[in-house]
Amino acid sequence: MSSPDFATPNLPSRAFDVTEAFYGALGFGRDYRSPGWLIMSRHGAMLEFFPYPDLDPATSSFGCCLRSRNLDDLIAACRKASVPVAETGWPRLHLPKRDSSGERIAYLVDPDGTLLRLVDEDRPD
Repeated sequence: MSSPDFATPNLPSRAFDVTEAFYGALGFGRDYRSPGWLIMSRHGAMLEFFPYPDLDPATSSFGCCLRSRNLDDLIAACRKASVPVAETGWPRLHLPKRDSSGERIAYLVDPDGTLLRLVDEDRPD
């Protein structure tokens, strides 16, 4: 049986060492690293990074959705890694809230200004 198709976000990194340390503290492990590419994964979620040393995090418009079957565990990992709960700056965390669609969503901004929408996928069928 073949594996299902899937997509992975390609996100910018000003410095792979910083990116790897930040996401590593959240429980992501390195799957691959070269001078031109970094791949990290956590519980089946995969993020890929490309070098963008001149990126200004204040003007970054990069983002993705990360759907989690255990959002509370991911939030706990962010808190344990001392990601600040804040309205501005980077990195930062916005705690989960239920939005107008009824989905429970948190927001994580990484050190490069990339917005990750953390969507709770642990819903009853």
